[in-house]
Amino acid sequence: MTEEMNKKPLVSCIIIFLNAGEKFFIEAIESIFAQTYDNWELLLADDGSTDESTDIALRYAQQYPEKVRYVEHEGHQNRGMSATRNLGVRNAKGDYIALLDADDIWLPQKLEKQVAILAAQPEASMVYGSTLMWYNWTGNPENAQRDYGRLLGVKADTLVKPPTLIKIFLKGKAETPGICSVLMRRELVQDVGGFEESFRGMFEDQAFFYKVCLKASVFIESGCWDRYRQHPNSCCYVAQAQGHYNPTQWNSAQLIFLNWLEKYLSEQGVKDTEIWQALNIALFPDHHPNLYYLSKGIQNWKERMKRFIKSIARHTLPAPILSELKAILRL
Repeated sequence: MTEEMNKKPLVSCIIIFLNAGEKFFIEAIESIFAQTYDNWELLLADDGSTDESTDIALRYAQQYPEKVRYVEHEGHQNRGMSATRNLGVRNAKGDYIALLDADDIWLPQKLEKQVAILAAQPEASMVYGSTLMWYNWTGNPENAQRDYGRLLGVKADTLVKPPTLIKIFLKGKAETPGICSVLMRRELVQDVGGFEESFRGMFEDQAFFYKVCLKASVFIESGCWDRYRQHPNSCCYVAQAQGHYNPTQWNSAQLIFLNWLEKYLSEQGVKDTEIWQALNIALFPDHHPNLYYLSKGIQNWKERMKRFIKSIARHTLPAPILSELKAILRL
């Protein structure tokens, strides 16, 4: 290792994987090797894979022993995403922690840009930008216009002090960071107790980021350096297919997370009334299910009536009256 590299902070990059398959996994690993920032180590954390993923990880560790390490749970167990992220963090040597899932990629300047930001922002314990929800990886023309960035909810290139982000997350005015978009100081991960191992899959990232944003200042940048691949075998898509999760409807996975959050905030002695009001609103469907489903029914009825009126008006009313009616009814 050169003297110049020794002066740079070491970044521990952690990829957790479970039966990741060959193509996506190798693309993820190679996107780390393509980084313009060179002082990194890569930990490949195996959650009990039974396909070729283990051999791929071991091959990289053997070929690049100075850069890549393979870690697994005792007995090659499958313990879930949170426990496997914690496994990677426990074995990390770096000043900073960066996370990449085995089916996603980083752009080459990800580490260079974010290390520079944390160096310039000593108050910030974590930095992240918007994540690109990546459909166009397929190359199919029908996916060309589907990519979009996750909602930041605040002005970019801003230091946000706690617990501001908690409030806007709960109110739905911002999305929690994409797991692959963040760079964190290692002591932050340790200070908040790492990832919640009761969350094996869905909401494991949100539980962690709520803990972080409750206590730490976070710099939200304008850059977008990660690509979150949208495909039918991803954790979210599998959960939807199995009926455990629906991002547009109240669901059991969301309830489990919100109940955990309610308990966690109580244990942390959080008194902020705005946070509790936002959480109670989020929990309204569980606390008042009859009222919730009644309100949903009324909302659906109003939407159907709007569509019905709009359809009739379009075919029967003169244009000036139709325009006025649209303004009144917000059609």
